[in-house]
Amino acid sequence: MARRPGAPAAYGEDFSFVSPLVKYLLFFFNMLFWVISMVMVAVGVYARLMKHAEAALACLAVDPAILLIVVGILMFLLTFCGCIGSLRENICLLQTFSLCLTIVFLLQLAAGVLGFVFSDKARGKVSEIINNAIVHYRDDLDLQNLIDFGQKKFGCCGGISYKDWSLNMYFNCSEDNPSRERCSVPYSCCLPTPNQAVINTMCGQGMQALDYLEASKVIYTNGCIDRLVNWIHSNLFVLGGVALGLAIPQLVGILLSMILVSQIKDQIKLQLYNQQHRADPWY
Repeated sequence: MARRPGAPAAYGEDFSFVSPLVKYLLFFFNMLFWVISMVMVAVGVYARLMKHAEAALACLAVDPAILLIVVGILMFLLTFCGCIGSLRENICLLQTFSLCLTIVFLLQLAAGVLGFVFSDKARGKVSEIINNAIVHYRDDLDLQNLIDFGQKKFGCCGGISYKDWSLNMYFNCSEDNPSRERCSVPYSCCLPTPNQAVINTMCGQGMQALDYLEASKVIYTNGCIDRLVNWIHSNLFVLGGVALGLAIPQLVGILLSMILVSQIKDQIKLQLYNQQHRADPWY
């Protein structure tokens, strides 16, 4: 029977607008990050359980384990929508995935722009975070290791200077401080000694009581904030590459989900058209 003039071209019963390549590429893309999110949550929970509850609660705002758990859970929920949505060709889940990923991307972009525009306020916030970390240095082993790594990596001590370590109750220089570490700094502030077989963890003893010139012979006297800012300025291309590496997977996920949603909608329209015209003698 001839096709009615002006009617859409006929498609076979097995024809589908949904591309298997787009569908399964999006599925495996989300599956990869789904697995990564579960690993992040597992590592975060393990690290959290291995800590003393009192110490963990004292520095909750800067606890790496909590941060890992929160990010892992959010990533798990987001990639769940992407996995199931692509596999089941569910428009609602795919649109939720695309919308959430777009919001995350825009928030990251806004944070980067605001951090650049309001660099002074960002610097003040970083200083506040570092000072809070110094206060809880002995309360959290993960935080302690992170600070020690940062001070050794950047060759610095404290936030603005090595005297910032008086913020910590163990290193405070007050006369009534009974701590054996009174007026000291952590060993990670000490200048490296060539061919040193054993680390001298007491090398920072009494350093806060010395002036800058005398202390600089034994420890780093510059604060970590200035060193961090200088490192950022000298590694802008590297940081730009990292930012691009984080942005590309998000943009790919958004693009694939939008393409798949469009294909599913076209497929639904085709099925409705076929159902409506199945009994049409001119079809």
